[in-house]
Amino acid sequence: MAQYTRTTNEPADGEIVVFLIGMRLNRPWRVDAWVPVFTAMPKMLAELSKDPGSGLLGHRLVLGAGGPMVIQYWRDRESLYAYANDTGRLHRPAWAAFNRRARRVPGAVGIWHETFVAGEFESIYGDMPPAGLAKALGVRQIDAATEGGRRRLATRRATA
Repeated sequence: MAQYTRTTNEPADGEIVVFLIGMRLNRPWRVDAWVPVFTAMPKMLAELSKDPGSGLLGHRLVLGAGGPMVIQYWRDRESLYAYANDTGRLHRPAWAAFNRRARRVPGAVGIWHETFVAGEFESIYGDMPPAGLAKALGVRQIDAATEGGRRRLATRRATA
């Protein structure tokens, strides 16, 4: 008989930045306004994934009623900001192009992002392949030291 397995993520060295970014189709018929936004993110994620030094630890795509969203896990805020402002990478030109289109077709597509700097966090995954923080940081079995959310947070504090 198969055994129920529970895992958590490996500890992180220092802070972890969780960056949420998404878009909303306000005028779906304005394909010219939203398709470039929709197709820019996979290119940026591919660019970042090819560069282990970029600071991007992992990501996952979520499709919901509000539109597509990407959850990104970053090593630190400096890496996120460095990528966002690097004129030689894909983000800056895509951002400039978005702003030009937004002025030409105001209100056609909405974008948003939220940045969370996590010094303390915990996770649990039951009978799941690595996902989220566990995929970004690595997986470890839950044991006596990591049983319960309080213990996982305390363990992370002690190893940080």
